[in-house]
Amino acid sequence: MHNRGQLVIGVFIILIGLLFLLQAAFGISIGRFCWPIGLILLGVFLVLRPSMVPEGTRMTQKLFGDVHRKGSWQVSDEEIWVLIGDVDLDMTQAEFPAGETTLRIYSLIGDVDLTLPADVGVSVTSTAFITDARVLGEKRESFATTIQVASPNQEEAERRLRLETTSFISDVKVNQVGQSE
Repeated sequence: MHNRGQLVIGVFIILIGLLFLLQAAFGISIGRFCWPIGLILLGVFLVLRPSMVPEGTRMTQKLFGDVHRKGSWQVSDEEIWVLIGDVDLDMTQAEFPAGETTLRIYSLIGDVDLTLPADVGVSVTSTAFITDARVLGEKRESFATTIQVASPNQEEAERRLRLETTSFISDVKVNQVGQSE
C-alpha cells in the first residue's frame, strides 16, 4: 500500500478520539487501562515485528537513541524503528547495490538526515502528523499529509534509493553530494 503510513496515523487518531468519547460518555477512566494495555501491545509488537519483515531486509530497533552510519558500509533493504531519536546516514562512501534499495524508517518523534552520492536516484515519501522536510533543496511542511519528492535521475539511475518515513512528528533532510542544505 502506497500510503500505509498515512493509514496508520489516521487509525491512531481515530482510536484516540474514540477513547476520549468513551471516557466522556461513560465516565470511564481510560488512562488507567491505556498505559498498561499500550505497554503490553508494544512488547508484543517488538517481539513479533522481526518475523514480519520480508526476507533479506535488515531490521534495526532502538527505543531511545540514535542510528548513525558514516564511512564505508553496505547499503541494503532495511527497516529502522526508533521511538524517539535521530537517524543520520551518510551514504557518500557506502557500498550501494545496483537496482532499487528500500529504506523504511518508523518513529514517534525523530529526525532523518540522509546524504547521498550525486549518481544515486532517490524518491522520498514521508508521512507524519507534523512534518518539516528539506529534500533535495526543496523545503516542505505538512500537517497530517504525505510528502513525496523524487530526484530528476530517479527513474534512470543505476542505483536508486526509496526512502519511506512514517512518524508522528518528523524532520526529514535528504541531500545529495554537491547540493546545499
